[in-house]
Amino acid sequence: FAVILFASCTKDNNDLANSFTTEDLQTNAKLDQVANDLSDIIDDQYFTENPTGKSINPLEINSLPPCATVTRTFTATSWTRTINFGNTGCAMPNGAVLRGIVRVTGSLPYTRTNYVISYSFDGFYYNDFLVQGNRTITRSFGTSRYQAAVHPINVMDMNMTFTNSRGIFTRVGTRTRECVEGFDTVIWPDNIYVVTGNWTTTFPNGNIHSNEISNTTPIRIRLNCDYRVVSGIVNITRPNHTAVLDYGDRTCDNIATISIDGGTPISFTF
Repeated sequence: FAVILFASCTKDNNDLANSFTTEDLQTNAKLDQVANDLSDIIDDQYFTENPTGKSINPLEINSLPPCATVTRTFTATSWTRTINFGNTGCAMPNGAVLRGIVRVTGSLPYTRTNYVISYSFDGFYYNDFLVQGNRTITRSFGTSRYQAAVHPINVMDMNMTFTNSRGIFTRVGTRTRECVEGFDTVIWPDNIYVVTGNWTTTFPNGNIHSNEISNTTPIRIRLNCDYRVVSGIVNITRPNHTAVLDYGDRTCDNIATISIDGGTPISFTF
């Protein structure tokens, strides 16, 4: 009986250690927002460098706040744009405060298919997260279930670390971001994107979240909404536990809900 009781208690303790906390899931959503904003920044710099990449030359291509400064260097075979957000804090339209440097690099000449954009960081902070890594976005044009017309499709290779007072978070995986509306117009804010993909997030205590955005409920991003993300569902799993992060019904707000193990959804601001 003692052996059975000990085994049962050990199982319960292990299960409790693997359970989700609301704080962990909110942190997971914050890291998603980092990736969303970085995609916007990288797209912005690419279109500034190569306006024809939007199918039609955009009239409004600079979505960076005035406090960010950009320096351009180039060679016969490559270009680099260095975005400096300063040391005191530079606020994005959605309220996120950025510091430090993001570098975006591409090769010359431009290609329409499988064009690789590299990005890296130098003392870069997104709110209280120090962001580190050196990865790529592969850009192509094609069709998909979300848009029958030929449109831009970006695949982001993620292998980054995020450090704050809680410790180091590591995220590895891929995100596919498609511009499904606005890609054929001359203005930037009418762009709408859908995002799918899967990745893992390792927390400072060693717990691992497996994240997946299904093809049927992709993340939807509107550039004319300051908060960007307006809908979509992220399914998150850990041993013996599941959670659903739901960004809503396409309303332009910064409210999402979390449901843990099928429980009642809890609202929070992301």
